[in-house]
Amino acid sequence: MQRTQSTKSPRKQRKALYTVSAHLRHKLISAPLSRELASSKGVKTLPLRKGDTVRIMRGDHKGFEGKISRVDLKKYRVYVEGLTREKVDGTTIFVPVHPSKVMIKNLNLDDKWRKRTIERKISSRHEALEQPKEAVAEAAKEVNVSVEAKNVETAEKEALTEKTAKKTQTSRKKPAKRRIKQSSKEKEEKAEAKAVETQTHEIADESALKSKKKPRTAHKTTAKKNEGE
Repeated sequence: MQRTQSTKSPRKQRKALYTVSAHLRHKLISAPLSRELASSKGVKTLPLRKGDTVRIMRGDHKGFEGKISRVDLKKYRVYVEGLTREKVDGTTIFVPVHPSKVMIKNLNLDDKWRKRTIERKISSRHEALEQPKEAVAEAAKEVNVSVEAKNVETAEKEALTEKTAKKTQTSRKKPAKRRIKQSSKEKEEKAEAKAVETQTHEIADESALKSKKKPRTAHKTTAKKNEGE
């Protein structure tokens, strides 16, 4: 079975459309049923087949009704009886119609497999609608548990992010504190060095003053002695 991958590229979408296997092509050529037919059969859409009566809902041939004479799975087109046009040489050909422009008015149920597909769709719909309440409650519980687990995971992630943010902040602040401590120590050392320098300068000044005063006293004493003589 082929795997279908969703793409935004028009080139790839076109290529995927024209390289699909036959059973998927048949599903792509499907059309909605009229309200009356859908209410009676219990199905909303079905793949188109030869013999289905169809009404064209859009385009140049809007409102035209007729039976499908041929389904082209290769080109994804449908040919309706009575919907023809003339070529330049005078020959008449069927006008191809895209299945998206068509609504089914009456189904051709000659094929037993088509009846089985309709029955299968109806049974699957009834099973989906008639699910027991317990199963629904269990599913709701599972959803609640999953939501709670997700909330716990988100809370843990937020806590981890906060811790990491705090660690980064502290790691950024620590060097600044160390620098401040180092600067205070340096300031104290500088202050001590300045105090020592000032003390040495004061001692040097005092010694210089003393050395200058001694010779003056000596001169005075000699002068007094000379006067006495």
